[in-house]
Amino acid sequence: MPATTGDSATTANYVVISSDCHGGADIGAYRPYLESRYHDDFDAWAAGFDNPYDDVKGPEAGRNWDSARRLAELEADGVVAEVVFPNTIPPFFPKVSLVEQPPGASAGDLERRWAGLRAHNRWLADFCADAPGRRAGVCQIMLHDVEGSVAEIRWAAEHGLTGGVLLPGAPPGSGVPPLYAPDYEPIWQVCEELGLPVNHHSGSAAPDMGDYPAASAIFLLEVTWWAHRTLWHLIFAGVLERHPDLQFVFTEQGTAWIPDELTRLDYYHGRLAGAGGASGSQEARFGGSLGKLSLTPSEYWARQCQLGSSFIRRHEVDLRHRVGVDRIMWGSDFPHLEGCWPWSKEHLRLAFAGVPTEEVRAMVGANAARVYGFDLDALAPLAERFGPSPADVAAPLAPADLPDESLRCPAFAAARFLGT
Repeated sequence: MPATTGDSATTANYVVISSDCHGGADIGAYRPYLESRYHDDFDAWAAGFDNPYDDVKGPEAGRNWDSARRLAELEADGVVAEVVFPNTIPPFFPKVSLVEQPPGASAGDLERRWAGLRAHNRWLADFCADAPGRRAGVCQIMLHDVEGSVAEIRWAAEHGLTGGVLLPGAPPGSGVPPLYAPDYEPIWQVCEELGLPVNHHSGSAAPDMGDYPAASAIFLLEVTWWAHRTLWHLIFAGVLERHPDLQFVFTEQGTAWIPDELTRLDYYHGRLAGAGGASGSQEARFGGSLGKLSLTPSEYWARQCQLGSSFIRRHEVDLRHRVGVDRIMWGSDFPHLEGCWPWSKEHLRLAFAGVPTEEVRAMVGANAARVYGFDLDALAPLAERFGPSPADVAAPLAPADLPDESLRCPAFAAARFLGT
């Protein structure tokens, strides 16, 4: 029954949890987390490393690893808890690990990169422990080593990385089997066993676009599509069928793509399965083992998939019932340039004004709490100090009133210039 006026369910401040934040150690701070046998190699690598990213060097980079600063900046933005994806460069990597990169030419390169990812995971476990109940760290794995990944996932579960597992992409040319290959079955099994969500963040699935003048533009135009395809790879490979308790999260890939994509996937599922008079079709000849799927793609979505809806736009919020109000998890993308931080309170008004309070409460915090194990009751006192109230969020924000500096974020720019 809907809460009545004055009930805490409608008047208590929103517990805002960002499902998409990024962090990592300063490069030198990873050294203590490496096994000593890698220290000489690390010293040589660090001495010659040229950091290519402005946002992870200089005075502003500290928000990636300075725990007190990070808490203060998120609280000022109305956010009381966060899911932490990687951001800084782990040892022995040429660039941030969230972006797909070809493996090294030798087993030694891969071995050192694995050591770098493990160092990041151990640093992240300590970083999350510094703010109990407020950070859900995401464990990194390496698809080149399934057995080692399973062991690392078990380590992550034992050491409090409640953000689950970051599933790398496997684009053409990556040197690993595609995600619909059976090779990764042990990874699905251990994640389901341990109740850890599997996260697929935009960026890692796109192939190397080459060294061409248009490469950056092509990456920007196609990066989300490369991430989206993981959804149908996992569905049609039967991963969601075999592991009904396993939860998948698709982060920073937009939100509006889901309704039309599920319609398309349901259509092809029917054709490939020979349903609705399609038994003699060419698609049915391609269908193979689709008879083993007991649900349609949209039913798998409703049962096992979520969206990390970073800086969601208002027109995407209007699609929430087609996507699933219980599937959407708001994110600020802190501290990235394209995120809505430090104007998250303004973004919440822009996106959610006029939306029923119970639905906003789900999308800005409760859904993430369910998926990542945050305790809403424990976070409520922090929300009363720092979080926006339903009345705050319900106050419409005219695009003309947006700070000009906020237009670096696509959600604000779209509202100002496109009216969406």
